[in-house]
Amino acid sequence: MNQDNQKLELEYPCKWTFKVIGTDRERIEKAIAGCVPHEENRRVSFSNISRGGKYCSLNLEVTVTNEETRTAIYIALKKHPDVKIVM
Repeated sequence: MNQDNQKLELEYPCKWTFKVIGTDRERIEKAIAGCVPHEENRRVSFSNISRGGKYCSLNLEVTVTNEETRTAIYIALKKHPDVKIVM
């Protein structure tokens, strides 16, 4: 991170991991597949389930080639109706 403007400095291409949270694992997996259509570019793994069992989270690891791509994936996931939170 650059201390002057607090912007994350990444060297592209790089692997980036998103945590994707929703209420149904299969629907989250379909949302991820729709937002990152190239299967060879994504790796999805189970992360956690909430204490009450209402929410589950998946980790999405994807190779991004630039900041615009990374941001576009984040926005697409965030807008998807089956995704509650993206981190």
